[in-house]
Amino acid sequence: MELGGCCSSSSSSTFFCLQRLTAVSATKTSSCCVSTRDLSRATLSSISTRIFSVSYRKFVDFALDETTRHTRLFSSPLQEKYNSLKPKDGKGEISMLSFEAPEIRHLRSLIIETETMQVLDFTVFPRAEYDVPIFCANFFTTARTNIVVLDLNPLHDVINQRDYKEKYFKSLIPLGLKYAELFPWGGKLTSESIKFFSPIVIWTKFSSSPQKYETLYSAFRDYYKVWLELISKAIKETDESRISQNLEAQHRYLVWRAEKDPGQGVLKKLIGETLAKDLLRSFLFNGVDELGSKTFNDYFPHYCPKDGDPNNKGSIVGKSFENRPWDERGEFVGEGIIL
Repeated sequence: MELGGCCSSSSSSTFFCLQRLTAVSATKTSSCCVSTRDLSRATLSSISTRIFSVSYRKFVDFALDETTRHTRLFSSPLQEKYNSLKPKDGKGEISMLSFEAPEIRHLRSLIIETETMQVLDFTVFPRAEYDVPIFCANFFTTARTNIVVLDLNPLHDVINQRDYKEKYFKSLIPLGLKYAELFPWGGKLTSESIKFFSPIVIWTKFSSSPQKYETLYSAFRDYYKVWLELISKAIKETDESRISQNLEAQHRYLVWRAEKDPGQGVLKKLIGETLAKDLLRSFLFNGVDELGSKTFNDYFPHYCPKDGDPNNKGSIVGKSFENRPWDERGEFVGEGIIL
């Protein structure tokens, strides 16, 4: 993979490199080289006051800097439209970053900072030529509590497709066990959701504290470095049938997330239903309307009531998992899964 490199900007994207650092100018759009840390700080600089002592901006800074050690990042065409939003009440801000790379279809981050909460939604989608898992970090923080999901979401089935699980997760089980001890299972997770998580998923809830925050930052760094190693070593697929399978698997994931993502309620409250829907489908889960034509009902017919509309409150099929449904070897020990 090519590292760094100084490239000229085009009408829709600007390349970035690490060879030299320059100041980010709000008015300059000509060819330039900047560090991703400078870019993220410039984009998020309008949030001058940290509502909490916790800040997720350094998580994004780390991820962008680390990514440029493995590949070339360039700004996504989505960045121009999706960069920042003000909540309806004018308090706080929603900030967004969006990138692409030769191996990455979409790397995007969303940070919400208000008087009552702070949210990080950071996800990296590989291109269809790679069957690498999807990196996913969803953190919700208030002054008292945290709700966390950190995972390498499997692109293909890891419950029954053993070859895929062993390819990407067998060597990562010790990492998962390390953080499973530090972050206990967060309670009931429905069987319809569990299919989109891996044996090393961190799903947890905990009281806010500096110690927990630093441990979470450590987990984020470890998980992201592992994901970068996977994508760096991945062999680009040339078989059209396998590329098609990867594409459909990613579209299925996007359709599920766009319909069932628990953050929808927060976004609707902050910016209204129309803007929230556009942000979900065009930015957070970009590709849901472009990568395939199947609908939620096509992929998940058993989750829909007779009238054909998905239950927006979240249908529950089968059992819920109150405890971690994988053992110490990474074997699935749960029951009641509908595939």
